Amino acid sequence: MAERARATASAARFGFTDDRAEQLLRDAGWWSESGPLPGSDALLTAFARSPDPDLALRGVDRVREADESGWPELAEELRTNAVLRGRLLSVLGSSTALSDFLAGNPAQWRRVVGAGLTRQEDYATTLGAAVRDDEGVLSGAAAEQALRVGYRGLLLEVAAADLGHLVERELEQPDYTRIAALLTTLAEAALRAGLDVAVGEVDNAEAAQLAVIAMGKCGGRELNYVSDVDVIFAAEGDLQVATRLATTMMRTVGKACFEVDAALRPEGKAGALVRTLEGHETYYKKWASTWEFQALLKARPVAGDPDLGQRYAELVAPLVWSASERDNFVTDVQRMRRRVERHVPSELVDRELKLGRGGLRDVEFAVQLLQMVHGRVDADLRSASTMEALSALGSGGYVGRSDAAELEESYEFLRTVEHRLQLRRLRRTHLFPDDSETAELRWLARACGLRPVRGRSEGEALITAFRRHVQRIRRLHEKLFYRPLLDSVARVPTAALRLTTQQAASRLAALGYAAPDGALQHIQALTSGVSRRAAIQHALLPVLLDLLADTPDPDGGLLAYRRVSEALAETPWYLRVLRDESAVVERVALLLGTSKLVPDLLVRAPEVLQLLSDPNRLAGRSPAEVATSLRAAARRQPGLEAAVTIARSLRRHEMLRVAAADLLDLLDVPSVCAALSSVWSAVLEAALAAAVRVRKAELGSELATIAVIGMGRLGGAELGYSSDADVLFVCEPAEGATDAEAVRFASSVAETVRKALGAPSQDPPLEVDTNLRPEGRNGALVRTLASYRAYYERWSEVWEAQALLRARPVAGDPELGERFIEAVNPFRYPEGGLDPVRIREVRRIKARVDTERMPKGADRTTHTKLGRGGLADVEWTAQLWQLRYAHEVPGLRTTSTPGALRAMAEAGLVESEDAEALVDAWMLATRARNAGMLVRGKPVDQLPGSGRELAAVARVLGYPADEDPGEFLDQYRRTTRRAHAIVERLFYED
Repeated sequence: MAERARATASAARFGFTDDRAEQLLRDAGWWSESGPLPGSDALLTAFARSPDPDLALRGVDRVREADESGWPELAEELRTNAVLRGRLLSVLGSSTALSDFLAGNPAQWRRVVGAGLTRQEDYATTLGAAVRDDEGVLSGAAAEQALRVGYRGLLLEVAAADLGHLVERELEQPDYTRIAALLTTLAEAALRAGLDVAVGEVDNAEAAQLAVIAMGKCGGRELNYVSDVDVIFAAEGDLQVATRLATTMMRTVGKACFEVDAALRPEGKAGALVRTLEGHETYYKKWASTWEFQALLKARPVAGDPDLGQRYAELVAPLVWSASERDNFVTDVQRMRRRVERHVPSELVDRELKLGRGGLRDVEFAVQLLQMVHGRVDADLRSASTMEALSALGSGGYVGRSDAAELEESYEFLRTVEHRLQLRRLRRTHLFPDDSETAELRWLARACGLRPVRGRSEGEALITAFRRHVQRIRRLHEKLFYRPLLDSVARVPTAALRLTTQQAASRLAALGYAAPDGALQHIQALTSGVSRRAAIQHALLPVLLDLLADTPDPDGGLLAYRRVSEALAETPWYLRVLRDESAVVERVALLLGTSKLVPDLLVRAPEVLQLLSDPNRLAGRSPAEVATSLRAAARRQPGLEAAVTIARSLRRHEMLRVAAADLLDLLDVPSVCAALSSVWSAVLEAALAAAVRVRKAELGSELATIAVIGMGRLGGAELGYSSDADVLFVCEPAEGATDAEAVRFASSVAETVRKALGAPSQDPPLEVDTNLRPEGRNGALVRTLASYRAYYERWSEVWEAQALLRARPVAGDPELGERFIEAVNPFRYPEGGLDPVRIREVRRIKARVDTERMPKGADRTTHTKLGRGGLADVEWTAQLWQLRYAHEVPGLRTTSTPGALRAMAEAGLVESEDAEALVDAWMLATRARNAGMLVRGKPVDQLPGSGRELAAVARVLGYPADEDPGEFLDQYRRTTRRAHAIVERLFYED
């Protein structure tokens, strides 16, 4: 037992952990009860260096069992031949799939003996011979089997050349590009062999000439161990024959080697598999999207008729290198980039080698975009290879040389990791192991040539390296586009590494800036000089320019950023917050590139910037808390002007906070409306209290109690960013004062409030509108409660009862406000409802409003207020039903439009589906109207019909940037059209 324990411990010295390792070594003739047999130490050391010694040993044992007669030869070679040891044990310790291949074809181990690897230029000949016998080219299953064995045998050689140095250090370590080139040549050879088989199987094959054009990684000579091979087919002669040739080749190669994917052809999978050159030319010149030219950057003929393939390449090259001049170039490229990013599940994004942020696609996308922008005039950039193109970009000064070298290193690291992961089981995967997968991480680290470092395990070293390279790619992805832009306008002697002004402008144009010359001026203004501020801007701008390029209006965003930066130049924490808080700079870019209202507010309320790092602080304040703070701050001021100033300041802060939370999708429509209504009410309260104090000081006494009644959207707590405050002023005499004295006092106060709040300002206007008072503009500004009651009893019309439906106390004396509401309830909720005459009057007034107030030339389908199914349609319908039924349905006694609609459904007055459709239309119109104000910076009820403003409104409403903003308009029209049909039925039909 002790002897066995010593033997097991000795086996563990060579990295074996499998309980069967000792027995397998003994079966192979390399181990005895006392330990390694003489002459086996070098071999066992080689096992220890293998990525997975147990896996390698099991693989050797499977070969031994599969070919016992040949085993003595292999055993001796493994003992004495260092080259074979290095190649075979590294492959068997890395790939279960190639172990399976050798177990099924044990004689294939001889392919990796000595210097006998097949030369790269002989791959096509080798596979061509594999699909032939003495009678000619094989066909059907026989051809597929022969091609499969031949392909896997050459793949074994490539893996042996790739991995051998891991076990035997004297073997050459090839770089990534060498292995990618070998894998690409092997794929080309398989395509040619498959085409040979197709020519033999298809009748009358000589009637067609077919060229196979490689795309993607095959076109760029950078294939993985497991990749789909993207192709396009061009043909002359009989297209039906050519199609059969292409189909047969795809089937043969697909079953034997890898999937052949022709989805990048014109019209994709819906298009013809094979086209003539003329057909390709017509499609690309008339119909192709920008992403298709980006894909064609890697197009390269690899099989079939060489002359036809060359003519195809010459046809598409000018189209590729002029694609960046297309009007939709930026939009299409950005849309494709975002679509790719959205395909990655959020829980896997940090482990996705290919599509994750900081992954391979970031490098490839950046390089291809720079190639298409600058390759128009610089032929040195026209390479299908990512690594060659990146090197050329560095040499040409489009990217800093050190940045290009670092990016090449990180790209090669990620591709190497990807190769090892795919080689394991010969399956297509791009997912880095989870941190908890210790054994997988250890194997992968060893397969990548990593060893323990400073007490850390191989797996920990791999994780550290992976994260370092991903972060570097993220950082350089930003610099790749934007750092040369800064260098091109900076006054520094780096001409060899700077873009010319024209090149910098071209790059900005390609990235979505409509006025690149202006953008360059902004960059220069922000980074000029040698101050600390300029240095921080120089560090910030690459990130900011990248973020702005993904917003609806990069030019407007950059201009706004310059304005804000200049206005806050002396604010000590401004740039520090942007530099140190990545979330803040991301959100600032989104806000500035989307909204014209935000920059104006931000200049005067910069403290809101500090809330952007914490969504809870930005969106979490309750309206009641805000209102209390505003009123308290205003009360502490010594006079009316100071009180109004502080109230304006706090309103500005609150409006910016709400706007930012709204744009960042942290608040829903009701929350936005409630917050804006609450702060408006608090401003009124603050101004009213200050005006009363001033007037009382002048007269020596307070002659009236005053209440402010909110009407319209203010009363309904449904204010938007551009809404006025519709109000009524009501008063009652103080003790000892007459009604006339009270009215004069209150009128003076009300007029003071109106003027103070309505004074010109840089802030959004604070218009106090009293036109809903009795007798309208001709009536008294303020009335006593008794006067209001008398007027409504004797003279009021149906429209005034309708207006009172939204009456709600918002400021002043709360007890008086409640008594006003009690006094007007009989008029707005009339006993018995409305008689037919008054119903017809409501309908007549609405028809008149629809006709007379709609602006000339407005589009009724997209006018948020008066348009078809818009705010007015829905609100008038709800209000008519309130006038008719609120006296008997308590739920209808609400100032809220959605609340009234849902109460109608709950009472069975309308179908629930109809009520919800109206609520949906009202919510959408309200949000769209708010979005229009945020985007344009001024109140406009008409939605934009196209352009950047439409794109910005669509983004605010949650539509992805890679979708056509017209989708939003279509959805808006569908929603409001349905609502309008319901309004026609509920409002006009009895």
